[in-house]
Amino acid sequence: MPKVAPKIKLNNGIEMPVLGLGTWKSYESEAYQATRDAIDIGYRHIDTAFVYENEQEVGKAIREKIAEGVIKREEVFVTTKLGGIHHDPEIVERAFRLSLSNLGLDYIDLYLMHLPIGQKFHNDNNVHGTLELTDVDYLDTWREMEKLVDLGLTRSIGLSNFNAAQTLRVLQNCRIKPVVNQVECHPAFQQQQLREHAQQHGIVICAYCPLARPQPARHWPPFLYDERAQQLAKKYGRTTAQICLRYLIQIGVVPLPKSSNKARIAENFNVFDFELQQEDMDAMEKYHTGVRTVPFSGMSGHKYYPFHDQF
Repeated sequence: MPKVAPKIKLNNGIEMPVLGLGTWKSYESEAYQATRDAIDIGYRHIDTAFVYENEQEVGKAIREKIAEGVIKREEVFVTTKLGGIHHDPEIVERAFRLSLSNLGLDYIDLYLMHLPIGQKFHNDNNVHGTLELTDVDYLDTWREMEKLVDLGLTRSIGLSNFNAAQTLRVLQNCRIKPVVNQVECHPAFQQQQLREHAQQHGIVICAYCPLARPQPARHWPPFLYDERAQQLAKKYGRTTAQICLRYLIQIGVVPLPKSSNKARIAENFNVFDFELQQEDMDAMEKYHTGVRTVPFSGMSGHKYYPFHDQF
């Protein structure tokens, strides 16, 4: 049996593994194989989304691993997300059922609102069409997501790319609390104030782009390539990516590293048998620049654009 990740308890009592496989920009056969490999390695937390256009492949891999007896359904934590084009309250449930059908599962563990900003709905295939934003209030969308929990279709619901004020507005008007907020988070963009706000309200921060979308040719980001990072890796006998993921786990963040390379998927998972000393945690904090790699700048004129606020 492979080792599996420790779990963190969400505010509704459900447990979620503290590291997951991200699948953004993993297309078709790549997402399928990455999910199969990840489950064999020990991952029990898989993150996808309607707009990734790979739910079918991810779901097929999970179902096959269940059929092969590698995992039981209740042992794998599956997250998917409501796309912006599906924010209108009257189509939230239908959109969810479409994702559920794509995945071929009986229920979802966690369903997130991908952004607080809605987009005009033309058809379900218009994911990457012209960006047409709408004024749908995300609270109205959230109330429809709560009904999905009532129906037993998803066990938990949460947010993604929400700032602190937007999160608070949901908390003040919700019947079912969000369990997580999935945001960009890595040593160069540490989200300290948002993390503290989330912790005060019992919300777990999940990190997409936890390695900040590395560009090896540019030796970027520094926390994976510079001399200090190399020395830290050498000290622990690890790679710089493992140091980064371990750092995030130790500050209470759930990282979702994306890879389609089996060796890299395994490397990213092998972070549970060492711990960074406080001095090295402090050294990692010095990498913070406050610059996002995914600013969603095309939406910056919208009234619900989340990133004008400091956090």
